Amino acid sequence: MFRSKKIIKYLTPGRRVHLVGIGGVSMRPLGLVLKGMGMEVTGSDMSASASTEELVCQGIPVAIGHRAENIKGAECIIRTAAAHNDNPEIAAARAAGIPVFERAQAWGQIMKSYKNAICISGTHGKTTTTSMMTHILMEANLDPTVMIGGYLPLLHAGHRVGHGDTIVLESCEYCDSFLNFFPTLAVVLNVEADHLDYFKDLADIQRSFHKFASLATFGVIANGDDLHTVQAMEGIDYVSFGLGEGNRIHAANMCPDWQHFDVICDGQFYCHLDMGVMGRHNALNALAAAAAAWMMGIPGEAVSHGLQSFHGAGRRMEFKGKFNGADVYDDYAHHPDEVAATIEAVRSMGDHRLVLAFQPHTYTRTKALFDEFVRELKKPDVVVLAEIYAARERNTIGISSADLAKQIPGAVFCETLPEVTQFLRENVREGDIVLTMGAGDIFRAGEALLEDVSHRG
Repeated sequence: MFRSKKIIKYLTPGRRVHLVGIGGVSMRPLGLVLKGMGMEVTGSDMSASASTEELVCQGIPVAIGHRAENIKGAECIIRTAAAHNDNPEIAAARAAGIPVFERAQAWGQIMKSYKNAICISGTHGKTTTTSMMTHILMEANLDPTVMIGGYLPLLHAGHRVGHGDTIVLESCEYCDSFLNFFPTLAVVLNVEADHLDYFKDLADIQRSFHKFASLATFGVIANGDDLHTVQAMEGIDYVSFGLGEGNRIHAANMCPDWQHFDVICDGQFYCHLDMGVMGRHNALNALAAAAAAWMMGIPGEAVSHGLQSFHGAGRRMEFKGKFNGADVYDDYAHHPDEVAATIEAVRSMGDHRLVLAFQPHTYTRTKALFDEFVRELKKPDVVVLAEIYAARERNTIGISSADLAKQIPGAVFCETLPEVTQFLRENVREGDIVLTMGAGDIFRAGEALLEDVSHRG
């Protein structure tokens, strides 16, 4: 149930909660926040990691492996989306009548205790924009609590437990999870057809974003340049941002590299941005973050300084190193629109040969957006395709990256990541830009390539 009231009585000081999958990117900060609220927190995860070690150091017991006895003494269970009803701990809790809640329900309840709850949504750009917003809030000395679905160098983590009255969260539409949230300020970056294993079609996704925006109690910021977003926001009073001058927040005096421009709010100069990231998509992300800051009354100087110090989140055009005179980057893009935006940003870096190692993410997405992937993957100079990353799915469709390769002239298909690395090793030239791309583990192919350099060194 979205925005469940039942969870309220359990998230109070002194009560004991057990988190299933506590090592995850949004479960770990959840555990730390709940402990900070005065709750007794325990957790479990499939394997030990730096995340679980950090939790133990913070006084949260973590069991490695899922067993029924791990939930002993718990008054409620919070689970990651990957933990299903057949998980031994979930099954034991249900049998014992212990309530089981979703991660998003817990975050929704937590944000109710903050004066400002900034929820950043969109098919693309959530991690980057939430990271940008974090830089701004930190520059403004607002001591925010932060939940990002990635790594932010500023925080040395993907989360932060602050003591101010502001929380900023990356807010995902998958399975309608953001409908559990209680935003004061909702940001909608864009709306595209994605997660079609859950949503019926684009119209279904637009209805979900409309419901999300309607939850905001203070205001809504939405991309006025994006037709799908405008359609989704019909009937909602929102502040529009975009590159076009028809938006209430827009860019002026834009440089060709998209990194230097003025931000105009309601016809008045707000701030000037000299950004450490490139691309049209990042200019839009910055405008969204600036719009949120403007609505909160944050001085423009804090926005300028905050965004000047931002040089990207982990796995977002992240520079990894050099191989034989080529620059190696990694990017999380896994939707055709994200692929297009990243390729466009790379092309703005100069006349380099682009070698792309791409790993599609999930069978359903690859099938649903097959033609769009083919269109975008024809753009790089060299393309090598790793096999599809299954994530939460099984291949009941019978689709493979080999099917994409057949439609892309010159593309090479590799069944394994070591084969991808070997292809790169043999084909990369001095002056190339090598880009590993995808939401799975394709980054390992680039890291293995760079290990060759460190071993030689």
